Amino acid sequence: MPLAVVVVTYHSAEVVEDCLRSVAAALESVPDSRVVVVDNASTDATLEVVARVAPHARVVARATNDGFAAGVNAGFAAAPDCDVLVLNPDVRLHRDAVVLLRAALALPGTGIAVPRLAGPDGAPQLSLRRAPNPVRALGEAVLGGPRAGRSEALGELVVDPVRYETAGTADWATGAAWLISREAREATGVLEERYFLYSEETEYMLRAGERGYAVRYEPRARAVHLGGEQSTSPVLWSMATTNRVRMVRERRGRVAAFAMWWAVLLNELLRLPRGVKHRTAVRDLLRWRRWPQRPGAGDEPGWICFSAQDWWYHNRAHSDFQLMRSMAAHRRVLVVNSIGMRMPTRGNSTHVARRILRKLRSVAKFVRRPLPEFYVMSPLPLPFYGSPFLRRVNAVLVRAQVRLVAAALRLRTPVIMVTIPTAWDVVAPMRRRSLVFNRSDRHSDFPEADRASIEALEERLLANADHVVYVSHALMEEELPRTGSRAFFLDHGVDVDHFTPRPEHEWPEDVRAIPGPRIGFFGALDDFVVDFDLIERVAVELPHASLVLIGDATHPMERFDKYPNVHWLGFRDYGLVPAYGSAFDVAVMPWQDNDWIKRSNPIKLKEYLALGLPVVSTDFAELAGYTDRVRAARSHSEFVDALRITLATGPLRPPAALRASVQPHSWRSRTRTLLALTTP
Repeated sequence: MPLAVVVVTYHSAEVVEDCLRSVAAALESVPDSRVVVVDNASTDATLEVVARVAPHARVVARATNDGFAAGVNAGFAAAPDCDVLVLNPDVRLHRDAVVLLRAALALPGTGIAVPRLAGPDGAPQLSLRRAPNPVRALGEAVLGGPRAGRSEALGELVVDPVRYETAGTADWATGAAWLISREAREATGVLEERYFLYSEETEYMLRAGERGYAVRYEPRARAVHLGGEQSTSPVLWSMATTNRVRMVRERRGRVAAFAMWWAVLLNELLRLPRGVKHRTAVRDLLRWRRWPQRPGAGDEPGWICFSAQDWWYHNRAHSDFQLMRSMAAHRRVLVVNSIGMRMPTRGNSTHVARRILRKLRSVAKFVRRPLPEFYVMSPLPLPFYGSPFLRRVNAVLVRAQVRLVAAALRLRTPVIMVTIPTAWDVVAPMRRRSLVFNRSDRHSDFPEADRASIEALEERLLANADHVVYVSHALMEEELPRTGSRAFFLDHGVDVDHFTPRPEHEWPEDVRAIPGPRIGFFGALDDFVVDFDLIERVAVELPHASLVLIGDATHPMERFDKYPNVHWLGFRDYGLVPAYGSAFDVAVMPWQDNDWIKRSNPIKLKEYLALGLPVVSTDFAELAGYTDRVRAARSHSEFVDALRITLATGPLRPPAALRASVQPHSWRSRTRTLLALTTP
């Protein structure tokens, strides 16, 4: 498994050089390793030092300081295929530390491996911990941490010297240096960013343990940790103190948090004469905030997005999901899953029973939090948009559900973004900071839609939105007389870190078993956009090639059963899509020639290019800017000929150049643009 060392920096110019030099020495015997430095908007010389000492390191320069967890999460995103060693910049690894930690990580049941830590004077640091609870917090308040730590019941701190000489497991360990496996990362998710600093690694390691991934201590792996900031800074001490209560509240509920609050408050009150840091902690415990105030944070509005998709069963690469996931790094976000454009019925919809059932399953989830500051709700709609009366009833019903959830999340005056036109009736009377119409498609062209009703709703949004955001130049120019200066072109982004080419040994077994060359497609196989006649023609005229189709389908796929070279693998999780795409020899976009496609801008184009794949596509307006990288065809015969040429000669540009061409187009950069657009 590849290894990435992630160093999170903030004003670290004085300490990061020695850290990076120790990392370089420790990685000399580790093949397939890389270094990622995530900088949280330092204004000192940190990045200059990094560039000088580690010129080959990948640098993720964040625009804002959103805390340690946000930095680690950015490092995780930059190394999706790796085990990750997370380091503070004031850590210095011994030369054999990485090799020993990797050996510990390979032991069954292990998800995280941690080293023995010592101070710069060689004194051992007590880095192992037991799970926090009110009883242990009370024990530490009365007896002091080291004395309480002698008892497993009364202390969180592990103090027994034998434990630091012996390999074993712990509930958690201080987060200055820890190696986590890719498997454990995928099972545990990302760190909780709301803590900003302190307790985030505690919560994460406890969460990993609950998923079956133990924290293993390896005393032979050694590192020096300078540390000391928390013990001298009143602000940091207070944040660490109050976050202990916050974490218990999140994990164990309000009753346990209330008991924890009293125990922690007692600890600080008993130590008031010792210094200002304890007085600061008492003040902040008494002036309780649900989450710590981030430096420079003000009263920014949250976001509510009425999506055209459903988070629980649609492809999560869609633009509204991608934008809102990135937005959650800056603001609290509530995504409202699609409320539909009509009730699926026999005669005007395909797979009616399956579609109704999956929506009911989504509604049953109601509200969930898949990611930090990112909430998803599935209201129960009545999608009868052809009837004015039922439309009003549906709007009242959905609006009541959204208002209830928004109030619980304290989204009092949010920015509201609407992708699906049927949300207009819901949002029209809602209190908001501003209204953004995400004009990603012209939904009235959707063949199953009640065209007249959806067109009327689109017109209301075009007339009343504060900003109308487009991904299609053709559609933007067509509607410019109605939108004027409120129109803004915001091209699709791409998750470049996610769509990283995978080596062959990481390809899923089912696609690896398909003989090459492989002509591939991933995404929704919707019969109103995908030209299935063209796919069939490719199967007939290129029998030596395998067609690999990945995605949910609204078209009867039984028509391809007679072609042994067509392999429909069905829906695959978003996390697995890059591994499947990496197995393609050429990627295709076989679109129909209709009004929907003429005004669209498929996200998968940039995803294919990020994987370094040659691309063959039917022609459409937004393809004009990609003619140096994509072979476009105006007819079925041209499409088949373009495939023959591509299979014979390869891509128009080298894979690395294709990937580099979309590197600047991250969803994070798109989100920053959207924030700037909606911030007065």
